Amino acid sequence: MRLLVVEDNKELAGLLVEGLKAGGYEADRAARADEALHMAGETEYVAIVLDLGLPDADGMSVLRALRARLDATPVLVLTARDSVNNRVEGLRAGADDYLVKPFAFEELLARLEALLRRPQQQIASLLSIADLTLDVASRRVHVGGQLQTLSSREVAVLEILLRRKGRVVPKRLIEDQLFGLSGDVSSNAVEVYVHRLRKQLADRTPSIQIHTIRGVGYMVAETP
Repeated sequence: MRLLVVEDNKELAGLLVEGLKAGGYEADRAARADEALHMAGETEYVAIVLDLGLPDADGMSVLRALRARLDATPVLVLTARDSVNNRVEGLRAGADDYLVKPFAFEELLARLEALLRRPQQQIASLLSIADLTLDVASRRVHVGGQLQTLSSREVAVLEILLRRKGRVVPKRLIEDQLFGLSGDVSSNAVEVYVHRLRKQLADRTPSIQIHTIRGVGYMVAETP
């Protein structure tokens, strides 16, 4: 099981990664908010251990960005902020658990085990249009009953469009949900992923179209 550790303190991050590996987990490390959001978008983690004191943004912003793009990965927040208000803010922003520094590593492992025993909360179990279905939990896409191979970003774009099928989705909304706090997103990044997804669908089904609404965004709809 692979975890993401988001911690800018190199020494503490190293101890966390090594301790998690000793506990039977694989662990990747991100030191910045933008790096964490990118990695979470590219790799399927079973949980994220998130420090709030990051150099480029508050960790709470990372948490909100994850939830805004419908990422339901369990998040365990690590922080020195021990007031009730801080804990309430973190939980309301989408944290699954909250551990105040300093902490015993055995407690961290126990809390992670408890998180991973919980059933995944699905925002929606199945999205569909025409002969295409997307299983939100498994991230699997089927067209005409056949499993399709799409990249994680293509699936993310498809999910955003399907949740608003028949309506125009602003390009900026897609960009925010795909890239969150990342500041180095190229101006045509969304166009690239939409183009790839459109081509994938065109090769597999004639019954679905992704329309470009110039200057506004995109809309997925069934072919008349």
